Amino acid sequence: SRWTQSTVRVWSSHQYQNKLKLAIIGQSLFGQEVYSNLRKQGHKVVGVFTVPDKDGKADPLAVAAEKEGTPVFKFPRWRVKGKPIPEVVDAYKAVGAELNVMPFCSQFIPMNVIDHPKHGSIIYHPSILPLHRGASAINWTLIHGDKKAGFTVFWADDGLDTGPILLQRQCDVEPNDTVDTLYNRFLFPGGIKAMVESVQLIADGKAPRTPQPEEGASYEGIQKKSNAKVNLAQPAEAIHNWIRGHDKVPGAWTVIDGQSVTLYGSSMLGGSVPEGQPLDIEGASQAARVTKNGLVLYGTDGKALLVKNLQFEDGKMIPASKYFSSGESASVELTDDEKTMAEEIRNIWKGILSNVPAIEDTTDFFKSGAASMDVVRLVEEVKQKCAGVQLQNEDVYMATTFQDFIQMFVRKLRGEDQEEELVVDYATKDVNNMTVKMPYQCFINGKFEDSENGKTYDSISPTDGSVICKVSYASVGDVDRAVAAAKEAYENGPWGKMNPRDRGSLLYRLADLMEEHQEELATIESIDSGAVYTLALKTHVGMSIQTFRYFAGWCDKIQGKTIPINQARPNRNLTFTKKEPLGVCAIVIPWNYPLMMLAWKSAACLAAGNTLVLKPAQVTPLTALKFAELSVKAGIPKGVINILPGSGGVVGQRLSEHPDIRKLGFTGSTPIGKQIMKSCAVSNLKKVSLELGGKSPLLIFSDCDMDKAVRMGMSSVFFNKGENCIAAGRLFVEESIHDEFIDRVVEEIKKMKIGDPLDRSTDHGPQNHKAHLDKLLEYCEIGVKEGATLVYGGTRVDRPGFFMEPTVFTDVEDHMFLAKEESFGPVMVGNEYHTRANDTEYGLASGVFTRDINKAMYVSERLEAGTVFVNTYNKTDVATPFGGFKQSGFGKDLGEDALMEYLKTKAVTVEY
Repeated sequence: SRWTQSTVRVWSSHQYQNKLKLAIIGQSLFGQEVYSNLRKQGHKVVGVFTVPDKDGKADPLAVAAEKEGTPVFKFPRWRVKGKPIPEVVDAYKAVGAELNVMPFCSQFIPMNVIDHPKHGSIIYHPSILPLHRGASAINWTLIHGDKKAGFTVFWADDGLDTGPILLQRQCDVEPNDTVDTLYNRFLFPGGIKAMVESVQLIADGKAPRTPQPEEGASYEGIQKKSNAKVNLAQPAEAIHNWIRGHDKVPGAWTVIDGQSVTLYGSSMLGGSVPEGQPLDIEGASQAARVTKNGLVLYGTDGKALLVKNLQFEDGKMIPASKYFSSGESASVELTDDEKTMAEEIRNIWKGILSNVPAIEDTTDFFKSGAASMDVVRLVEEVKQKCAGVQLQNEDVYMATTFQDFIQMFVRKLRGEDQEEELVVDYATKDVNNMTVKMPYQCFINGKFEDSENGKTYDSISPTDGSVICKVSYASVGDVDRAVAAAKEAYENGPWGKMNPRDRGSLLYRLADLMEEHQEELATIESIDSGAVYTLALKTHVGMSIQTFRYFAGWCDKIQGKTIPINQARPNRNLTFTKKEPLGVCAIVIPWNYPLMMLAWKSAACLAAGNTLVLKPAQVTPLTALKFAELSVKAGIPKGVINILPGSGGVVGQRLSEHPDIRKLGFTGSTPIGKQIMKSCAVSNLKKVSLELGGKSPLLIFSDCDMDKAVRMGMSSVFFNKGENCIAAGRLFVEESIHDEFIDRVVEEIKKMKIGDPLDRSTDHGPQNHKAHLDKLLEYCEIGVKEGATLVYGGTRVDRPGFFMEPTVFTDVEDHMFLAKEESFGPVMVGNEYHTRANDTEYGLASGVFTRDINKAMYVSERLEAGTVFVNTYNKTDVATPFGGFKQSGFGKDLGEDALMEYLKTKAVTVEY
């Protein structure tokens, strides 16, 4: 059979690959992973040579090897006074290794061991050799502000990291990378794969030996706590690089109030510095400032950086923002159940700190020998034992003694840690007779925070091309954190346990807050997207409010059915269905109606009981982030709503691939929709709804109300500057009235005021962003070249900003680019024929203008579109389902149908 043949092929290829007998010399979790992966690939590990047990605890490499019966040797040293120890070398030679693999080794290995195997020895080094030779390569990569980091697998020789190169890999260094983040993101996982790949290259006789160049070579000393004091008398970026280059090991420190304080979580400050309390620090060029976000330090260049956490000499770590907080919080009295849990957690501590005779209340986790990998183990074991508690690695560093840890744990279990006031850094702008306050950071798990990598980008005003503010540029890591928060909120948070009517009350409250802030929301929408303010107020914001109110009312009306089935005699059966939420949903929205598209999808998603991670369009993120702020004020629990500004290629792609997301709702172009659908299918078959491109036909018959047809025909094209998914992409005007219709349209266009979208008399604002304006101008150029008649417009308005004249084409034949492709702009494409309205791969919307109701009904039945407007256009309502056919996508927004997109049906059959 085909199955048998393919199985044999796979088995055979695995069996006959070249394999080696290996000695693993090293230590750490990295060494353990290299060991395990090499064994999975079929190589034989004939011996593991690692460090002796410390405080009664074996190294992770030793633990894994001993568990699988691999010979393990724990030599304290290989040399004495520079000379190899004969019995140690003999024990090594006896295992008969063909290759030494040294993933991470802190011991000095004699050359007669290095050179003994047939293939010699290979070593992993976490830098792009010959740069940063030595034991603190990752630290110095960051301290020097390198733009690239990486690792090298090289052949060991008698020099210090000087051997020939076998393999190298590199990555970008993010602005706020630390030793930990760089290692965890790239150097650790990539290094494991590279070591395995290198061994196979050697086994296959294909491993290169490229001599290291001496040009550009550098060697820096080992960084220890004693030499990690930060010099504050230098530019801010140098201070930042020093701090992150020692985070978390060994930790950069300074002196505050006479004691050493270690600094963690540094990032450069790009915007204004929040208000705070001054703090004198030894050697600083000016006083630091303790703010609600952390400790602000200044460089000699006047620029600032932010430090998130501080650790004191006794090992206690606190948020830097709490430096001046007086006293300790009062201890909580534990209930009997909580005391039982505390004893279970004590056993977890005992299992990790096996060298400690007894876990007392004063036992310090780190002073007892715990390392960073033990932090991960502690957090995961406690979360497994006590489902629902939201515990992070950082919490362990903040509560290092057992007593403090239990107090922190109980507060989290009770939800008492959730009462902190929302901290928002605003970008402010005095505009439209008000001061608008705009959040600009990622919104994850109920908090605004910088992106994991510290990257930002400029949000540009289409009115004049100026920068409104810098916005966080979310990374893959931010997506993963947001999805984890949404999953936790759905599975263990109050949202999933809440009564539907209570959920509806929160959504009503959110709608009320949006209404209270509608002028500010409309102003932000106008300056960020170019929407005319009056339209932003009525439609962009107004319909968003209506949408949340509509779906808030649905929360307690989602029902299943009872179904009569054949009875299993003599017993009886009851069968019923339940409508249940899907879980974590992803929502990706476009830039033409930033807030309204958010509302159309999010309101139905939340009403159904799901949690969400939403990516606004990269060019219009600001109303979505303001919405996030209002959601907290409305009482929406943390983790339920997460907003990630950034690119579709990073954030959108990761959302479509993420295994914990159960549904993705997307509005955007057809090509991107196809890619999303493919990624959703390949990853975990997540449910998808797509509202994609359109080329909507508008049929205008000679018996129409001409005044209304002209007015509505213009609206069908020029509404919201033509940036409208259901815009009439083709107008089919009956021949007898065609010229009159076009003449009257041009006459009305000339009356339109093009200008500042905040001016109440403006009819037509700027296009959303420059790239789109350029695309529209190219669209018009193609139309002219293909022979269409440019009746009016087609050019950029001579003023600052991204303004385009409303444009009219006629004589557009079916084969032309203008007849087939969507402009998504203020371009009217006129035609004298009616017969080919369905000759398009799109089917989002359509329209008919006629006084003959029979004709209207006949045509509407035959138009292949999700929406048909008769003697009107753009008339959408929150209760009316909206969505397309064919390559305009599938699934619905708005109305009861939209709820079904975010629910699953479960059938239950009971026998009695």
